[in-house]
Amino acid sequence: MIKTKTGKAAHERALRLFAMEHGMKKKKLSTLLVGMLLLLWLAPSAWAADSTDLQEIRRQIEEMKKDYESRIHELEARLQKAEEAAGQTPTSTPAPTSTASNGNTADNKNTNTASAAEVVPVAAGAPASTNAFNPDISLILSGTYAHLSQNPNGYQITGFMPGGDIGTGPRSFNLGESELGISANIDPWFYGAFNLSFDSENNASIEEAFLQTTALPAGVKIKAGRFYSGVGYLNEQHSHTWDFVDSPLVYQAFLGSQFHNDGAQLKWLLPTDQFIELGMEAGLGNSFPATDNNSNGVGVFTAFAHTGGDVGDSNSWRAGVSYLHADPQNRTYEAANVANSMVDNAFSGASDLFIGDFVWKWAPNGNGERTNFKLQGEYFYRREAGDLAYDTSGLDHTGNYLSRQSGWYLQGVYQFMPAWRVGLRYDQLYGGTVHYGDNQAYLAPTNYDPHRATLMFDWSPSEFSRIRLQFAQDRSRQNLTDYQVYLQYQMSLGAHGAHIF
Repeated sequence: MIKTKTGKAAHERALRLFAMEHGMKKKKLSTLLVGMLLLLWLAPSAWAADSTDLQEIRRQIEEMKKDYESRIHELEARLQKAEEAAGQTPTSTPAPTSTASNGNTADNKNTNTASAAEVVPVAAGAPASTNAFNPDISLILSGTYAHLSQNPNGYQITGFMPGGDIGTGPRSFNLGESELGISANIDPWFYGAFNLSFDSENNASIEEAFLQTTALPAGVKIKAGRFYSGVGYLNEQHSHTWDFVDSPLVYQAFLGSQFHNDGAQLKWLLPTDQFIELGMEAGLGNSFPATDNNSNGVGVFTAFAHTGGDVGDSNSWRAGVSYLHADPQNRTYEAANVANSMVDNAFSGASDLFIGDFVWKWAPNGNGERTNFKLQGEYFYRREAGDLAYDTSGLDHTGNYLSRQSGWYLQGVYQFMPAWRVGLRYDQLYGGTVHYGDNQAYLAPTNYDPHRATLMFDWSPSEFSRIRLQFAQDRSRQNLTDYQVYLQYQMSLGAHGAHIF
């Protein structure tokens, strides 16, 4: 629009009047107008500059993202090469898991870390990872080839009442024991586990079927159902976690290889800096050395205490004492009499077993991936008193019986490089004193102390597989030396918790 002089003059007069009305000077008004015009002229440039800066920042962020992704991929590739060079299985980032209690503790440092070289554990305690709707399912495949210089049929440990599942196993190829396990958190208060085993003769048996509390206060846990007892050190562990093909002689002589119980268990983990665990169990007693007495009472009672801790950054230990009391009734067994004929006998009375155990583990700076060492030993002492019925299917003569017997084993296992271990074990039993009372004329006590020496090598290409070679000189039978060679495989499928310490 074209302004006329008249219009301009009128405009200036209006401004002067405005300035006069507000006490402003013309010079100050002019400065204000110039500033406003300058601001209007610079505003588009500032906006453009701001837009350019934002684009530049976004570009730099994208470049940084690409750079970090590239570096992460490079580091993952280097990690995979390093693991392959060290003979390990490449690892992947684990999914989030829920933590749990003892079930599983460390093989190399303390009670909270599991060794990668260990075979996958059974769900013997609370799980390492579990989904409330999809339980952990595991399958252990195990098999052996056995070369034995003595006939395994009718195996007995000289001077000790036989019971449970003991012996060398059959010759040649043997499927061994396969195990199917299912475990899961039931809800915020309970955890459950079920383990079914199959032997080489296609017989199925329930090893464990229990529930366990997860939310009791003050470190208290209650377990109910069928479970391996917490007495000793090795008893609570499933056989595929053992360091040797078979169990020590003391476990075979005094617990029938392994003691499980139908009943209830109470454990208390004390709130102390040092690991201290107290426990007790009461149950039916349907496993050697107890028997099912068909009564409403308790057939077996146990109590145990364990303690342990770390010594520096490279060593850890655990020690314990245990007690097992049983009242077996008509606990039958077959034995040779003084005429070297096999007869059936039955013991009724009281059985008291005391156990001391100790474990020491070493791993450099607590990291046992490359090398580690474990020293393990247990001592057993048993006293049994009651009545012994001799030749129950014939003479059926009953007399007093009293025995005091003991034994121990000591073993060391050394992982000298990743995936490779060597182990040595020595077993010793003492026949002690055995009194047959009025049956002394039929069953003469022996003066023999069974013993055995075992050497093993194993290779674990991953935490899910193991191949083991074992040699043993077994003198558990008087006047017989059995030279044994075992080749064993153990393969694990599915999800498991961690090992106990």
